[in-house]
Amino acid sequence: MISKDEVKHIAGLARIGVSEKDIEKFLKDLSAVLDWVKELQEVDVSGVEPMAHITGTENVAREDTARDFGNKNNITKLFPEKKDGYGKVKSVL
Repeated sequence: MISKDEVKHIAGLARIGVSEKDIEKFLKDLSAVLDWVKELQEVDVSGVEPMAHITGTENVAREDTARDFGNKNNITKLFPEKKDGYGKVKSVL
């Protein structure tokens, strides 16, 4: 079981404010999760082959090649503003 100070430390790392009521709830919830992880660590998986997923599907990728895009002029007509041949958009911060 974890302590209240550890819950406060974790909340600080996550940059979330917690009340005393929240601390009690998180104390129980986090302890339950950690107990479950401890239980999983006791399982013998020595004969189990590691895998990423159960479907057996592997990544299929195409060759990354540059090619001409036929509708460039039609698409650039849709931009409300242009600058130096490029579509101009508002900056996003």
